[in-house]
Amino acid sequence: MKICREENTQGYNHPACIGHRELSQISQLLFGGYGLSMKRRWGLCGEDNQHCLDQAKSAWEMMQEAAEQAYDRSEDCQFTSFIGYEWTATVGRGNNLHHNVIFKNDQVPDYPLSWIESPTQVQLWDYLEQTCVDDTPGCDGIAIPHNSNLSGGLQFETARLATTQIPEQPDTAEEAARRSHWTPLIEMMQHKGSSECDSRLPVWADDTFCGFEKLGYANFGTKNTGDDGSGVLFWLKTLLGGGEFSDIQPPGEASFVRYALKKGLRQQRELGSNGYKYGFISSTDTHIAAPGLAMEKNHPGHGGAGMGSREGVALMPDELEFNPGGLAVLYAEENTRESLFAAMRRREAYATTGTRPTLRFFGGWQMPENLCESSTMLEQAYSSAVPMGAELPEPGMPNAMPRFLVSAAADAGTVAYPGSALQRIQIVKGWYDGDQLREQVLDVAGGDNNAAVDINTCEQSGPGHAQLCTVWEDSAFKPSQEAFYYARLLENPSCRWSQQICVAQGVRCDDPSTIVHGLESCCAAEHVKTIQERAWSSPIWYTPATAN
Repeated sequence: MKICREENTQGYNHPACIGHRELSQISQLLFGGYGLSMKRRWGLCGEDNQHCLDQAKSAWEMMQEAAEQAYDRSEDCQFTSFIGYEWTATVGRGNNLHHNVIFKNDQVPDYPLSWIESPTQVQLWDYLEQTCVDDTPGCDGIAIPHNSNLSGGLQFETARLATTQIPEQPDTAEEAARRSHWTPLIEMMQHKGSSECDSRLPVWADDTFCGFEKLGYANFGTKNTGDDGSGVLFWLKTLLGGGEFSDIQPPGEASFVRYALKKGLRQQRELGSNGYKYGFISSTDTHIAAPGLAMEKNHPGHGGAGMGSREGVALMPDELEFNPGGLAVLYAEENTRESLFAAMRRREAYATTGTRPTLRFFGGWQMPENLCESSTMLEQAYSSAVPMGAELPEPGMPNAMPRFLVSAAADAGTVAYPGSALQRIQIVKGWYDGDQLREQVLDVAGGDNNAAVDINTCEQSGPGHAQLCTVWEDSAFKPSQEAFYYARLLENPSCRWSQQICVAQGVRCDDPSTIVHGLESCCAAEHVKTIQERAWSSPIWYTPATAN
């Protein structure tokens, strides 16, 4: 892009650059499709691609300067920026293996390693290990996988994967340990759907809350909306190897985070190391340069590559299947790079779907049952238990049962963007029972409350909670079984972003005269009009001493 923008740069007059400048709607195909799908660079890059790599280094320096300008280094600590980039790996028919690479501080490598130069995650880890940690004093980084729901079930395969062909050699303890170190977090929710679980699949059919913000396809190659077959997305889809638009492949179990957590328990048992010990975050991944703009009300759409940039689509700024994205929350001592990065590394993080509830989750062996009533609840929890993202220690006494403190406060919101009351807190447990991986979802605080939302006005009704707190004991615990636990917080139902637009524009599906051009999707059969915003704590794990 930099070469094509700067007139005196070598390669400026290459046909691909001319096409980019004169017919910008084909740029996604010219550069995104050619590089992302085919792992090739245009001739404008010069011999051995060195010209493009040099320009990439220059752009990388500009990013570092921008991050420095945004970082508040004063004692106010009002805003902390990180230097990072997206490692945009995609294999086969648009199977997404993207990772967001985040560096600890301003000590970073001279260049960002792209997917074209590093076809596997192992090579990305080598780059972080060698070019960052070994060769750049003070440097450290992590890589956060995102959109596992669009990975075609490949995100949680071996990190040696370079194509859709899964290597025959099984995972090793070393690979599992390296994955755990370099990818301590994973994204549960973003603009392109949620990745916890999927109630359309038999394994999660009984968990109705797994149906939240689901896409109907397993990868970008079988994406079935947003293009009528005549535009750039059609040709990009063709380049990705897609067939007919009806050739939809729904996601399978291996595309979701809860599957990965259970797979990690098996790895722990078989290899002595768990490569899928992920803490949870959410993010937006929209292309509008407004990270954190995740409210349902006034959602502006994906932006640069979304429907909002197309002519004639002014009223519904995004495709129905997409959403505003979510937020990442870190528990850190202060708002500085070093402190926040340490929180990421130890997984003391939780994910939300865009609202701002406060969620706490601790696990231990001797927490008092009445801890929620104590004015020193947090101090006692930190002194006698471990926080979200950590490993339970050995109990130190026979017949001990783990106890979990889970506490939540509702998003207070603002006058313009009011928060919703809390409905319930659940604990999701997964464990290795003999040779079977099992899971269970339990309501531990709050519960069904008949709260509702009027889809014609978006007015909420029914009871709810400003706060919820409990100490829950796992009476079914067995010290010989590997296990994980995480909390899922659910708010009362509210209007989805798309329905808020429909209501604001006066659309009533029983009155065709109100369905104006651009808002036909308000009355589409697939339109989900209400949602339950939520948050997920990072898990707490238990590993038997014999499995270490």
